[in-house]
Amino acid sequence: MELLKINTAGSVDDGKSTLIGRFLYDNNALTIEQEELVRKKTKEKGLEDLDFSVITDGLIAEREQGITIDVAHIYFSSAVRKFIIADSPGHIEYTRNMVTGASNSDLSIILIDARKGLLEQTHRHYFISRLLRLQSVVFCINKMDLVDYSEDVYLNIAADIDKMIRQLEPLEQEIAIIPISSLKGDNVVHFSKQMDWYKGETLSTVLHGFNKKEEDTKPFRMDVQQVYHVQNENFVDYRAYAGRISSGSVKVGETLTILPSGKASEVVEVRKFTNTLDEAHTGDSIQVRLKDDIDISRGMLFVKESQEHLFAKELKARLVWLDEKAANTSAKYHIQTGSRTGVCKIQEIEYLIQPENPLEHVASHELKLNDIALVQLKLANPMYLDAFATNKANGAFILIDAQTNNTVAVGFVQ
Repeated sequence: MELLKINTAGSVDDGKSTLIGRFLYDNNALTIEQEELVRKKTKEKGLEDLDFSVITDGLIAEREQGITIDVAHIYFSSAVRKFIIADSPGHIEYTRNMVTGASNSDLSIILIDARKGLLEQTHRHYFISRLLRLQSVVFCINKMDLVDYSEDVYLNIAADIDKMIRQLEPLEQEIAIIPISSLKGDNVVHFSKQMDWYKGETLSTVLHGFNKKEEDTKPFRMDVQQVYHVQNENFVDYRAYAGRISSGSVKVGETLTILPSGKASEVVEVRKFTNTLDEAHTGDSIQVRLKDDIDISRGMLFVKESQEHLFAKELKARLVWLDEKAANTSAKYHIQTGSRTGVCKIQEIEYLIQPENPLEHVASHELKLNDIALVQLKLANPMYLDAFATNKANGAFILIDAQTNNTVAVGFVQ
């Protein structure tokens, strides 16, 4: 079964946890113990409708405050698909958590309270979904039961969503807008009888019908994670280079270039565990043997073409600051992507980006927690990164504070 990785986001009390619980319940994906917990907590609270939020709000602090304070991951399967859902918190202070939750997702679900419409966090969460270039965004207009399932409310909010999208640069991204009630179950898995005016798909139909884009058409990129040199009765003078293909594909007989040396050699064997392959694809963890004996070590990069178009020692990037300590433009940071590491400094902060008004650029000399900015980085050694827009797998990186070892930022190459 194909795996779909989903991020859920929204403002506080928009009903993300309830939506996830309802989706699992109506797909018969809850365990007997989870169903018993739902019924127990519902009875304790004296509620009429089942309280599904307890499925994701598993931390004691969350239960005491009644809010989700960290990214909770939920793993489950329906009859035809596997899912991983990252439930991100709603507070603006936890924007960095939303970036973390969505960074490895295929699709984002953004909840909107039908009574409130678009809020600042709606703009912020959608901007991050665009920043991460997620393939699809599903806007769920929730709590329709509290506005008498009004079609006018849905149409007005849908128009505001369309306006928000159109003010940004065009991006190939699938958009769905669904009126739902997580509490009652309307249009989550089953079609709502209360909203017969809605002719679109349910959330479940959208998620089960999602098709991932083919990544093998991207340029070949593979970080060298480990060098194997084996000498035994089965492998005589065996030298291979292990790693995971982050994009593209590789075949026996093709020529690979090794960066940073720029030397090239022919692939004579591709191995996955104990099996030899003629070809390997994106996501495969493999070992590659080359025809020539070249000095290769962990942290090098395999590509097929020349490195002229790759960003080596200077780059422009959108940076999301994750640390409580503000950025220091005079300090050195470790930069990392895959197994490649280096040292860099923030050469210049061009401007801060306001997700709620992305066309307005704010000048600043510092980056604080949750800030998003366009910056210039200068690297001490070449990293060979792609533009994130053309190759997500090789266009993102993290910055690490050299003194504290904290991950302080995530960046996306422009």
